[in-house]
Parts: sequence; C-alpha cells; structure tokens
Amino acid sequence: MHADFLTDAFEKYSGSPALVWNGRSYDYKTLLEIFNKRSSEIKSVYNLRGKVTALKSDFSPESVCLMLALIENECITVPLNRNSKENENKISDIAMCEWLIETDENDNVSYKDLENTASHILYDSLKEKNHPGLVLFSSGTSGIPKAAVHDFTNLLEKFKTQRTAFYTLNFLLFDHWGGLNTMFHTLSNGGLLVFTNDRTPENVCSLIEKHKIELLPASPTFLNLLLLSEAYKKSDLSSLKIISYGTEPMLPGTLKRLNNIFPGVKFRQTYGLIEIGVMRSSSLSNDSLWVKLGGEGYTTRVVDNILQVKSSSSILGYLNYPSPFTEDGWFITEDYVETDGEYFRILGRKTDLMNIGGEKVYPAEIEDVLKELENVAEAIVYSEPNSITGNIICAEVTMIKDADKNEFKSKIRKHCRERLENFKVPSRIIISDKIDYTERFKKKKPVNNRS
Repeated sequence: MHADFLTDAFEKYSGSPALVWNGRSYDYKTLLEIFNKRSSEIKSVYNLRGKVTALKSDFSPESVCLMLALIENECITVPLNRNSKENENKISDIAMCEWLIETDENDNVSYKDLENTASHILYDSLKEKNHPGLVLFSSGTSGIPKAAVHDFTNLLEKFKTQRTAFYTLNFLLFDHWGGLNTMFHTLSNGGLLVFTNDRTPENVCSLIEKHKIELLPASPTFLNLLLLSEAYKKSDLSSLKIISYGTEPMLPGTLKRLNNIFPGVKFRQTYGLIEIGVMRSSSLSNDSLWVKLGGEGYTTRVVDNILQVKSSSSILGYLNYPSPFTEDGWFITEDYVETDGEYFRILGRKTDLMNIGGEKVYPAEIEDVLKELENVAEAIVYSEPNSITGNIICAEVTMIKDADKNEFKSKIRKHCRERLENFKVPSRIIISDKIDYTERFKKKKPVNNRS
C-alpha cells in the first residue's frame, strides 16, 4: 500500500528512538502501534477513505501517525498549523474539507464531520487512481492563498531511496512542505526527530545541546535572529553537522557571519516550493550562494532569467488559480536566477523585483548593504508607488541598540551612497521598533505605509 515503505522502516528500526516530543522519547515500535490504531479507526470507525480531511496539529507522535494513516486510506490531506488562526477558515473553504481531525496540546485526537461534500476535477483524478492527495497552501501574504494539489504517491517516491539519517530538529512547520519533507526523510531512514513548539533561538540551542542534534533546517530570518540573540554562546552546539537554509534569500553577509561562528558546520542551501516539493541541492561552497539543483525526477531550465522545473512530483494543479505550467509541461517558479554552468544563484521572487525608473533592483542586494552597518539588526527593502518616478525604494531598518533615529537615517543614507548606484539608494527610510517576521520565520514585507 501507499505507506508500506514507511511502516517497513518502522519495523526495521523498531527498537530505535524515532522522535522526541514534550521531552519524552518514542521509539519506532510505538509509532507503528499508533499508526495501526489510527489507520483502523479512520477506515472502520469513521469511514474516511478518499475523504478531503483537514489535519490540524503541530508535529507530534499522533500527527505523524495520523498523516500516515490518511495516506494509507487514500485520503486527501489538508495540513493546518494548530498554532495559527491566519486564513484557517478560508483554507478550509477553498479545500472543501469534509472532515477535521485535530490534536490538542496534550496530543489527544478528535474527529469532526464538517458536513461538506468536496467536488473538483483534481480530486476526481486522485480518486480514479485510488491515490492519496495533499493540499498545501501558499502564505497568502499577497492575496488569496493558492491551494496546490499533489498526488501524495508521487511526492513520497523519493523517500524510498535510502539515505543518511541524522538527529534532526524539525524546525519548519507542520503545514509547510519543508517541515513534512524533513519528517518523511528522517523517519524513512531511521533517524531521530526532535519536535518543539518553542522556536526561539534560546530554546532551539538548548535542544541542540540536550539531544545532540546534527541537522538544523531553518530559514535565513531565524538564523539572523540566532546571531543577534547570541544564544549559541550559551549552549554546546558541537554536535551540529549541517545547517540547511531556504524559503527566502540568504544575505551574503549573514552567511559569512554564520560560517565564522560555526566553522565546523556544513551550510547547505535548499530549494523547494509547495508546487514541486524540495529538490536535491549542492552548494558550490560553504560560504557561496551558488547552488546546483536537480536530483532524481527533476530537470531545470531558465527562460527569460526565470527558473522553470519539470518534475514527476509537481502538483496536479491549483484548486483556485489557473495552471502554472507551460504548454510543454514546465512549472514556472517565478524566481529570477543567474546561471554559471550547472550552478544557479537565486536573486528573488518576480513579485519582489523592484522597477525603479526602468532599472531592475533586487531587494536582497540593498538589504545586504544595509546590514553591513553597525547597529543594524534587520533590514527589509521594498518599493512603493510614486507619482513622479513610478516607484521609490523604501527600507525598514531595525536597530540593535537605541540611537538617535535622525542621525541613524543620515548614517544609512551616507553608507548607501558609498556602496550603491544612485537609483538603488532608498528614498524612504523607516526605523522600526522590532523585527517583523511571519509565523514561518520569513521576512514580513510591510503592507501599509509606516512612519
């Protein structure tokens, strides 16, 4: 069946620790018992085979086993982050969820019939093949979130190849493919997952020391917060072998500082989207943002500087948006890239690209220059409409220590004029009181003018 390779792994590693949740360790044998119980319950008690089912949880023993049980019963799973209320009702409506399975903070499980009937051509295609499905949503920060429908069978195929497993902190979220990718990879290879609801730098460092974590998948925004907090000085992080980063552009200066602080750690840039899954990647070097992308089931090409991907694990389509594929079947990522032989450098999303007087400007370039300044904790660069020039560049800067704001703005302008072409110098500078980031630990772009 669809989850056999995972349950086979649970049997193979039966006596080994599988995950740590709320300070308690669970071995693979226990996970297999929970899975068997939930799979039987879903099939025989609630008769959910093939149903569109929202699974509202965070990572836990029950949520892992419920996810696998839904796969085994050919359900179409819609993961929801229990700790987030943002867009929850909208997501459930768009996905036409028929059932809700929820775990609480104590990992108790409840089932609820939503008294809804889902109908969509993409769902029909899954049911015709008797395949499980997965519906993932974009962040929706720039409008209605996109509902991407996957054939779960295709997504799981890559996890059947045995690879090295690590003691891993599952930092990325339950409703995020990065988090699920980490979960499936680790469990299919007999590794250990450590779950936490507290993703502060201090707690993350404490967990790395306590559980001898070897792999930390994180976002550049979190890694910047880690540097600012200096929490790494208070815990023994010598067990760390790999820090992987993705989901948003990494600033060269931040990567350089990370390499200086963690000289023995391998830094690995990852690339993944809800529409294609996570591609295998290989960074040119530890301090380089050039990365080789591809692996089994993936091919790439660049058209008009935009990366396109063809993959066996690409989505079937969106529930609520037009097809994102070219006529010959390539997914348009909307990411601008530079190429150098087999390597790519990802410059940013098409939606983030700023047009200033006809010149293309990438926010990350200016953000990196801003962060060169002493006392800059974080910088977010974006554009705003202007009646004269079309658009102007705005920079929202957070200070590490309080200082005179007007003097600091003058210092920023002087530094930018020395380091950037005139059209790249921010016209508007805002000093923010705190670093603003999303619940997925990505930079949060301002949506309204702020002074």
